[in-house]
Amino acid sequence: MKSDRISSIVWVLAAGVIVLHVAVNIWSPYGFHRDEFLYLAMGEHLRFWRMDFPPFIALIADFTRWIFGDSLAAIRFFPAVAAAILIWLSADVARRFGGEKFAQVLAALSVFFALIYLRPGALFQPVIFDQLWWTLGCWILIRWKQSENPRWWIALGIIMGLGLFTKFSIFLFGFGVLVGLLATQERRLLLTRWPWIALALTLLIGSPSIVGQIRLGFPAVGVMHTLQAEQFNHVSWFDFLLGQVLILGLMSFAVALVGIVALFTSKRFAAFRILGWTFLGAFAVLFLLHGKAYYLGPIYPAMIGAGAAVLEQVGAGRWRTAFRTAIVILLVAGGLVTLPLGLPMLPPRQMAGYDQRLGVTAAVETNSGDVLRLPQDYADMLGWEDRVEVLARVYQSLTPEQRAQAVILASNYGEAGAIDFFGPRYGLPHSICFQGTYWFFGPGEKPGAVAIAIGFDKSDLLKNWRRVAPAAHIVNKWTVPEEQDLTIYLCEDEIKTVQELWPSLAGRY
Repeated sequence: MKSDRISSIVWVLAAGVIVLHVAVNIWSPYGFHRDEFLYLAMGEHLRFWRMDFPPFIALIADFTRWIFGDSLAAIRFFPAVAAAILIWLSADVARRFGGEKFAQVLAALSVFFALIYLRPGALFQPVIFDQLWWTLGCWILIRWKQSENPRWWIALGIIMGLGLFTKFSIFLFGFGVLVGLLATQERRLLLTRWPWIALALTLLIGSPSIVGQIRLGFPAVGVMHTLQAEQFNHVSWFDFLLGQVLILGLMSFAVALVGIVALFTSKRFAAFRILGWTFLGAFAVLFLLHGKAYYLGPIYPAMIGAGAAVLEQVGAGRWRTAFRTAIVILLVAGGLVTLPLGLPMLPPRQMAGYDQRLGVTAAVETNSGDVLRLPQDYADMLGWEDRVEVLARVYQSLTPEQRAQAVILASNYGEAGAIDFFGPRYGLPHSICFQGTYWFFGPGEKPGAVAIAIGFDKSDLLKNWRRVAPAAHIVNKWTVPEEQDLTIYLCEDEIKTVQELWPSLAGRY
C-alpha cells in the first residue's frame, strides 16, 4: 500500500538542488560550456521545420533569454528545475511501490548525489530534459499498471513525443517499452488501439525533428558515423558496465541494481515486469553498440525508486535502524566526496589536485580517450570570453575599410558560439563556421576578402587566401587540447569567396 503523500524531506531536497545549482552558477569559477553556446545560437537561428538537431533546446534557449536574460544562472535555471523534478519522480516511484518515508528519502538522495543527474542539471544541454522524459515515461507505465486505465498511453505518447522533440535517444526508450510489451502478458495490448495512438502522438509531437532530418539529408546519420569512428570505438563492453557504476556512484548504483533485480524476481513487483524489460531492452542495445555509459542514465531514477522501496523492508527492529542509518551515511558521505566532480565549484588548479587525490582517471578522460587535467566538461567552460576579447583587439586594429569587409572564421562551434554570444559587446560581427549545425546557418553575405581566423592551421588557410599572417596568440593550459594553443590569423586576398567554398564544406562534423 503506497503512502498518501511525498515526504517533506523530498520536497526540501528537490528545492535544495535548484538552490545549489543557482548558487554554484552565480559563484562558479567557470563560464559557459561550448555546447551551451551552440544551443543559444540555435535559438537565434531557429527554423522550426529545418533544423539538423531536435529543436526543443533551441526553443528553451529563446524562452530562457526572453524571461531571465543571459547570465549563467539564468540560462541554466530550467535544467536545475528538471533535475529537481527527477528527484521528486524517483521518490514518487518509491511511494507507488509501497515505499514510506525512508524509501522516498533514499530514492531522492540517490538521485540528488548521482553524478549523471548532478552535472546535466548544471548545464544547458538536452541531456537533463532527455532524462526527464524517460523518467516520466517510466512513471506513466507505473500509473498505467496501477490503474489498468489504457488512457495512460495517451500521456506516454505525449511524453515520448516531447522526448523525440528533444533527442533522438528516446527511440531507445521506445524500443525498451516494445521489448517489455512483447516479453510480458502486456503484449495483448498491441491488439488494441492504445499503443498505436501513443506512437501516432510521439511522431506528431516530434515531427519537427523528423522533418528537419528529411529536409536536410539526415545529418544525424553523419553525426552517428563520426561518433562511431571517434568515440564509440573507445568504449569496450567492460567500460560500459563499469561506467554504470561511475555515472551513478556506488551507493546509488546499488540501490538501482536492487530495483532492477526486484522488477524481475519479486512477486511484489510482478505487475511491473514491463518496467524491468524496458530497462533490459535499452541496456542491450547500448551494450551491443558500445554506446556511452551515460546514455542509459535516463532509465535509472525509476530503478532507484523501486530499489529504495525494497531496501526499506530489509531487517527488523534495531538492525533495521542500523541498516538504514548505514545506507544513508554511506550515500551522503560518498555524494559529498564526489560533489566537485558533478558541479563546477572548485577553481581549475584546486579541481585538478582534488581529482588527482581521488584517483578517478575516468573523470578526466575525454570522449576520444585522452586524459586531461580537468573533467572535459569543466575544461570546455574555460577561456571563451578571453578568446573573443583577443579577437576583438585584432578586429579593432584593422582599418575601417578592412573592418567593413572582414569576416570572422571559427574552426568549431564552441569558438563560433562564443563569438556570437560575447562578440556584440566587443563590437564583433557574427562568426561563420562550417562545423556541424553552424554550416546550416550559412556563410553570410561578405565574400571574405579579409578574414580573421581562429583555430585553423596556416597551411589550410593558404588554400584559399594568398596572404595569411599571425595576428595574435592565445595560450590556456586548462582548457581542452584543441583550444590550449591558438594562433589568430589575418587572411587577405581570397582565391574563392566563402560563398563559393561553402557547398564543398558540407557534412563536416
